[in-house]
Amino acid sequence: MSSLITEDEISHETELVWLEDVIALDYVRQSLDRLPTRRGKPPYHRPGRMVGYALLGPEAKASRSSGTFRRRVFWLLPHDRDTDPEGLYATGAPAEAVDPHTLQARIKGYKTERSEGGPPSTAMQELGITLPL
Repeated sequence: MSSLITEDEISHETELVWLEDVIALDYVRQSLDRLPTRRGKPPYHRPGRMVGYALLGPEAKASRSSGTFRRRVFWLLPHDRDTDPEGLYATGAPAEAVDPHTLQARIKGYKTERSEGGPPSTAMQELGITLPL
């Protein structure tokens, strides 16, 4: 889950690669996957689709026990809001979801009003408070 990803776990990222335009996506799911390489498009074995992944620099060390590297992968499931706007996540978002506009290499990203699928509350509007979009 994205909330469990720590900054030190992604400190060797050099770049995020997007496989599709994330401008229209309210959120993407992110996870740390064990992968055989630092770079290149990783294999994908989940339902749905991979929308992006992180590349690691040469200083990233492989696990001594498995020889794999922990890299972020960004993905969506068939029932996510982009393909089923009135479905399970018409409002709210999965625990591992973040707004893709808040993501960068070495930055884990966060949820926003946009990723949660709802307008700001009346209280927030009255106070002039907006969350990053």
